[in-house]
Amino acid sequence: MTEPRLWNDVDDYFTALLAPPDDALSAALRDSDAAGLPHINVAPTHGKLLHLLAVIQGARRILEIGTLGGYSTIWLGRALPADGRLISLEYAEKHAEVARRNLARAGLDKITEVRVGPALDSLAELADERPDPFDLVFIDADKVNNPHYVEWAVKLTRPGSLIVLDNVVRGGAVTDATGDDPNIRGTRAALELFASHPKLDATAIQTVGVKGYDGFALARVLP
Repeated sequence: MTEPRLWNDVDDYFTALLAPPDDALSAALRDSDAAGLPHINVAPTHGKLLHLLAVIQGARRILEIGTLGGYSTIWLGRALPADGRLISLEYAEKHAEVARRNLARAGLDKITEVRVGPALDSLAELADERPDPFDLVFIDADKVNNPHYVEWAVKLTRPGSLIVLDNVVRGGAVTDATGDDPNIRGTRAALELFASHPKLDATAIQTVGVKGYDGFALARVLP
């Protein structure tokens, strides 16, 4: 059996056992596909991991950078208490419309908000509102701006908050220090910021499965 086939089989087994789909999650994927959104949502097991991280964190306020169709937003939103709050930032109005419908179907429209526009602009506007600190930030948007997103995440969180940065392995290409791919350069810059920032303590994990060979980085905000 080839490695990718084996990875997928293991992922399918884990998903069926530990992260089985429900009506809202299945409909979110179906409607995203019908709307022509790219197939770049997190895998079910990764969605469950985000959910568990938020629960373990006792998160009451979550910031997501990159909404797509709202699949990961549903996983995160379900971890919040009834008076919790999740703000998700999405560049494309089309994606945001799909996500809002998916969140409403999941019963999360009262505690979630999808804001549309370039994320760096939305983050600056959010900071101007002087919001309470976020307990968890999930970054899964354009990779070029990853270091800027990390910087904003530190500003908008508190000591003890978690920052999750997705898609950091890039099929192994993250090790290429000489390439000119802007996605790789942005990812490397963000990881280097994770390593050097005095307020962050971080690690990174490689993953394989239905999303191929990739991974994520996880940082805790220090005092």
